Amino acid sequence: MNHHPVPRRRFVKSLAVASAAATVVSPTILNATDKSGSGPTIIGGGRYTYECIHDWGLSSLPAGHEYGWTSNGVAIDESGRLYVSHHGAPGSIFVFDEDGRFIRAMAMKHRTEKEAAGHGVDIRKEGDTEFLYLSPDSSDLAFTKMTLDGEIVWQKGRADLVKDSGIKLTRYRPTNSSFRPDGGYYLGDGYGSSYVFEYDKDDNFVRSIGGPGGQDGQFRTPHGQWLDDRDAAPKLVVTDRANQRLQWFAMDGTHIKSMGGFVKPADIDVQGDLLIVADIGASVTVLDKDDTVVAKLGHNAELEKRVMDRKLDVRSKRDQWLPGTFIHPHDACFDRHGNIFVSEYVLGGRVTKLRKV
Repeated sequence: MNHHPVPRRRFVKSLAVASAAATVVSPTILNATDKSGSGPTIIGGGRYTYECIHDWGLSSLPAGHEYGWTSNGVAIDESGRLYVSHHGAPGSIFVFDEDGRFIRAMAMKHRTEKEAAGHGVDIRKEGDTEFLYLSPDSSDLAFTKMTLDGEIVWQKGRADLVKDSGIKLTRYRPTNSSFRPDGGYYLGDGYGSSYVFEYDKDDNFVRSIGGPGGQDGQFRTPHGQWLDDRDAAPKLVVTDRANQRLQWFAMDGTHIKSMGGFVKPADIDVQGDLLIVADIGASVTVLDKDDTVVAKLGHNAELEKRVMDRKLDVRSKRDQWLPGTFIHPHDACFDRHGNIFVSEYVLGGRVTKLRKV
């Protein structure tokens, strides 16, 4: 196989977030501003200012289409179409055009008897063709590579990973995939064994990274990963969710560094010199090229305390969701214009577009 990969979420690195203003905003609270009560909701500040459009695309869903228990992952193809994975019906993925109009449901086979199992969704261009990598969060389902029309190219389930890695995998529930610059890729068993499995461009197994634990190089729920190519030496960055940190690894699997300060980091995207972290702890955190936190978009400190108290079940109570804030960001990705799409782990699902202003 001769891959010439371009990762999902952004296809031309020069389409970075515009840096018209160099103002650095406070990384603590960035609340919404709408003094009239009827205008757009604006969050952030300086270079990191966005119009917050909650429930983007929701009104275009046809009858019988719903996110169900939650919306999970977001990915954008080369034409600007947004793919949202979910636990609703039908299928496990909904596709929208750039204006938020529903196009179709897909991934019909990625369901359990009770519900859809759409979790991590990622897109890469290989040669002249784009492929979608779906990680369904069910022990009965498999990592799947498919065309954008839903035709399955390959699947790798528990038995395949056990055979390839030699690890028993008494627990197995996929969460996310990510890509290497040489055509290889990573499969993350985040809800299961806490390993990330590396394959080369020809689908041959290379190595296992991680395993359960709290030491550097170990994970407790490696929920998401991505390629950090913000400097000359590309790295794998992993959201080590239950350890409340990010971890960076060299392309040979060697641990480089860990960074704490997160609540429950869920997934990552990179554009230009920015790295964004969807944090289930009620924010989308922005890091600059030096990995300094420069913004916590949609964050409200008091709301964070409430949403992280599971007894209050704020994720199912829409009347308690404040405009311009997030409840449980589960994934976030840049589009080619520098806007950000955020999918949340909330009942009924919610996709928010942060339109750069």
